[in-house]
Amino acid sequence: MNTTRSVPRRAALAATAAAVGLLLAACGTDDGTNAAGTAAGTSTTAPTPSGAEQHNKADVAFAQGMIPHHRQAVVMSDMARSHGASDAVKALAERIKKAQQPEIDAMAGWLRAWGERVPSGMGSMDGMRHGDDDPAVPGMMNDEDLDRIGRARGNAFDTMFLIQMIQHHEGAIDMAETEKRQGLHGPAKTLADDIITSQTAEIAQMREMLKNG
Repeated sequence: MNTTRSVPRRAALAATAAAVGLLLAACGTDDGTNAAGTAAGTSTTAPTPSGAEQHNKADVAFAQGMIPHHRQAVVMSDMARSHGASDAVKALAERIKKAQQPEIDAMAGWLRAWGERVPSGMGSMDGMRHGDDDPAVPGMMNDEDLDRIGRARGNAFDTMFLIQMIQHHEGAIDMAETEKRQGLHGPAKTLADDIITSQTAEIAQMREMLKNG
């Protein structure tokens, strides 16, 4: 046996085995973990929801209550075009509708993303009560109020529209303040701020319009 030739051969085989061992260690063991004991291809920490995804029951209640509330304001605003309203009331009604319809769409999107029910109407049409005796949707008109304003024309319509819309806005502000105190969803709280700011200004404008006749 030629020991002179076998020694280098054994050394070469040992070096090859060591290289294979290092390669397997780098790639991970056959149970899917790497050298640090962490599952291959996974993170050591679970992802947490972003601020835009976080919400609570108050956010859901805000969206589900404000959607029918806004829808009633849009219905009232639409009446101004066909009930002989003054130009000033028509302009105000158009501004209210232009602001509130996109807000309805945004809140409906949140509810769908959260897997929650999107209201389909204005209060009672969605199985919800509405009117002055319903704390869930403060400021909303009941069916009799809607009938009265629906029959009014001209100056009478202007007066009823302004009085009812002031009460409607006051109810929306109450709901928005509750969302600011209790809500978690960032965009919902931002919308609540916007509602408080814009509708407070509109209330002041409408009171001035009533005073000036």
